[in-house]
Amino acid sequence: MRVLEPWVADPLTEFLRESGARLALVMTSSGQVIAQDGFTRSLDVMSAAALGAGILATTQELATILDAPRGFGAIVHQGERQGVWLAGFDTPRGRWIGLVVFGHESSVGLVRLFFARFAQQVAAAAPVVTPVREVLAEGFERELDDSLRALFGTR
Repeated sequence: MRVLEPWVADPLTEFLRESGARLALVMTSSGQVIAQDGFTRSLDVMSAAALGAGILATTQELATILDAPRGFGAIVHQGERQGVWLAGFDTPRGRWIGLVVFGHESSVGLVRLFFARFAQQVAAAAPVVTPVREVLAEGFERELDDSLRALFGTR
């Protein structure tokens, strides 16, 4: 398993164990990989992330055209030997995407059930981001003077 955000590792491990899924990618809506497990080559990871993000974005636009404001939820493709689950979920860090590959040892129902729990756990585990106070150029000189006067006791 490789993770960019360490707080995603435990929920992802639990999801894979409970769902029986083979591979998983967690990425931003632009395709930046946050965590992955099961992929053996980095080229596969990057290709899957780009394609997954594109598929989900395309599906969302189709939902907009068809006047389905809540979208279509998860996208599932089922093949003979494996299936793919692709779904977006909200986190305090923005909209993320999960791409999950599962085989005969799992099912769409198990992936759906445990993916919902995974998304909740990730959202709950996300560290709170404190907004950075913006320094405005127009008041910078005055604030600097005030700070220097306070520091050197020349008030």
